[in-house]
Amino acid sequence: MLALTLTAELNGVTDLRSDDTEANPFYYSFRVQCTSCRETHPNWVNISRFESHEQSGSRGEANFVWRCKNCKREHSASVRNPPATYPHSSPPQRRNIIEFDCRGLEFTEFKSEGDWLATGLESNTKFSGIDLSEGEWFDYDEKAGEEVSIKDVKWEIRRA
Repeated sequence: MLALTLTAELNGVTDLRSDDTEANPFYYSFRVQCTSCRETHPNWVNISRFESHEQSGSRGEANFVWRCKNCKREHSASVRNPPATYPHSSPPQRRNIIEFDCRGLEFTEFKSEGDWLATGLESNTKFSGIDLSEGEWFDYDEKAGEEVSIKDVKWEIRRA
């Protein structure tokens, strides 16, 4: 089991979460490594909890299936639960955002691509289209009359 964790400073917003619906799936982008031969896939791979791929040998389905080009073994990863929200806290605390059941592979690095959502802490304003690829985000909450931000975004992949 691997978990993607997040630590971030939320100012004026709470409940940060990926914009992830069946109609508009969120793709988590990772570097992946074979645990058998330690070969790292040369490209970023994308995983959606709404996609299923057949595993060879009638072993069922997984959200991500990969055959290592070096050792020729097939590996898989499946999303365990829907993604969690990241609440406002002071000081910021590390939280599991999403967990994966990985078989024969490890995720070694995460790249934030795609849109995130948040809610105004006091105003309940809905913020969408949040881009965390640069590690920070700034906006203005009209209802609250103040700037809101997400800063010091740190992603980590840990054993769950």
